[in-house]
Amino acid sequence: MIRVLLADDEALVRTGLRLLLQTAPDITVVAEADDGRAAVEACARLTPDVVLLDVQMPGLDGVGAARELSALPAPPRILMLTTFDAETYLLPALQAGAHGFLLKDAQPGQVLDAVRNTAAGLHALAPEAVNHLVARAAAEPAPVVSPRLRSLTPREREVLTAIADGLSNAQIGRRLGLRVPTVKAHVSRIMEKLHCESRVQAGLLAMRAGLSGEASPTDKV
Repeated sequence: MIRVLLADDEALVRTGLRLLLQTAPDITVVAEADDGRAAVEACARLTPDVVLLDVQMPGLDGVGAARELSALPAPPRILMLTTFDAETYLLPALQAGAHGFLLKDAQPGQVLDAVRNTAAGLHALAPEAVNHLVARAAAEPAPVVSPRLRSLTPREREVLTAIADGLSNAQIGRRLGLRVPTVKAHVSRIMEKLHCESRVQAGLLAMRAGLSGEASPTDKV
């Protein structure tokens, strides 16, 4: 069962999300919060698996809340929701530790899939967000290789490229011919070497360095 906390300053939005999530047999809403501070305090008490976090809230906003949630001893997975311009908030939210980014006009099935994927450790990015990241990476004048990337082994660089392509551990295993436990071990070492808190952050670092590649048709679901 995926335990979810809803954080949005609009009661109507929270009610709609709760009713939607309650239709899924594998998802339960454990609490609601109407601002970022209340969300952080509730997460510290309840340790939910996923937080659906509005970007703009009174007091502590979504980006600030994501930063504090990521610093908790048992941090939740964070899925950001917004009706605002995705380009303005996307990178700050991801850099603060968010694991996914959705617009509030997403279809119900997209929201449910995003919650499940976020809980499973995958990227959950709205198509608009993906397009923005690709455009931003393409606009950069030249890839910049971080000294931290140079510490990776060739195999770890292959795994990181697959992470940047949005693949799950099982999909990475199929691409590289590795067992899932081996992939998990590589991912853990990559995150440690790159000082990244999430796969999204690692993927962004890889994209900036020009490591993102094209996944084969069998790689993606």
